[in-house]
Amino acid sequence: MAKAPPIEPMEQFLIHKWIPGPSFDLGGVHFDMSITNSVASMIAGAIILMAFFALTARGQIVPNRGQALAESLYNIVDRVLVTPIIGPHGRPYIPYLFTLFSVILVLNLMGVLLSFGHLFGQTWSFTVTSQLAITATLAVLTFFSIFFLGFIKHGPKFLGLFFPSGMGVIGATLMAPIEMISYFVRPITLAMRLFGNMLGGHVVMNLFGSFVVALGLMALTGGIASLAIVPSALSFGMIVALSGLELVVAVLQAFVFVALATVYLNEVVNFGHGH
Repeated sequence: MAKAPPIEPMEQFLIHKWIPGPSFDLGGVHFDMSITNSVASMIAGAIILMAFFALTARGQIVPNRGQALAESLYNIVDRVLVTPIIGPHGRPYIPYLFTLFSVILVLNLMGVLLSFGHLFGQTWSFTVTSQLAITATLAVLTFFSIFFLGFIKHGPKFLGLFFPSGMGVIGATLMAPIEMISYFVRPITLAMRLFGNMLGGHVVMNLFGSFVVALGLMALTGGIASLAIVPSALSFGMIVALSGLELVVAVLQAFVFVALATVYLNEVVNFGHGH
């Protein structure tokens, strides 16, 4: 009788070394320059992004489908996020926000559309944004870039962000620690939201995929066990539905990440203007 493979939904998130590279210690920290499945996926994502924009950035008055898609993605950041939230003063920051949106979107979609599983002894797909180290890096880089921009533009006056107006000196002083905690917890929530959504969705899909295989093998044994083909088929249907949902989540999470970054940036750009 065929034996169903073990259900290991977290195995898909393990880091595997593909190409060994040099390693060294610097300041007590060990650095390994090997190419892992995570690194390879990020390189592939960068190549896909560069190829996409190289092929679509034509600047034609009547755009083809590729240029129309690229312009639509740009308009999501420009007309849906930056212009309504920040206003005209936010235009200098669109390149960074658009780059952030494009990178997260491509990495998210790669984790869904390139889910080949195991082929020729290798796992060829990897959801980079299911790694907290990656999402935390994006969140910390974005948050502290905005934070230091606040000091560059406004100097020490930017600290007024932590002292609510209209509460008096004593009230504002008491509220300042709470405001600071709520402010500096932002990169944690940014990182955890993207990480949690991508991790959870892929775990559920893996579980249903395991049900399809396990119940299908059980049905092959014949007899009453052949009825297992029904829940196996239902599990397959769930995978199809979840795949569609994961595509929506992949786009939505990229949008939410950049939307929150835009809101945080608005506090810096329009600081003291009541925008």
